[in-house]
Amino acid sequence: MSTLSLRLPESLHRTLKEAAEQDGVSINQFVSLAVAEKLSALQTYDLISERAERGSKDKFRAAMAMVPKGEVIPGDELAK
Repeated sequence: MSTLSLRLPESLHRTLKEAAEQDGVSINQFVSLAVAEKLSALQTYDLISERAERGSKDKFRAAMAMVPKGEVIPGDELAK
């Protein structure tokens, strides 16, 4: 475990304390979970960006061509 000293405005600290109490956790646990959620979101964004760079419309269309034909929901049409 590491220790982190953090300075917060009183109003933010008060709101943080109330939120942690509502969740039934300590402020430390609440902040740890919030940081973990943010890092997870950033990593997910990076992963999606990396995969998007490798993608191609031709490969997408080839994969979609393998899906059985069915009724198209209005608004879900492919652009021509």
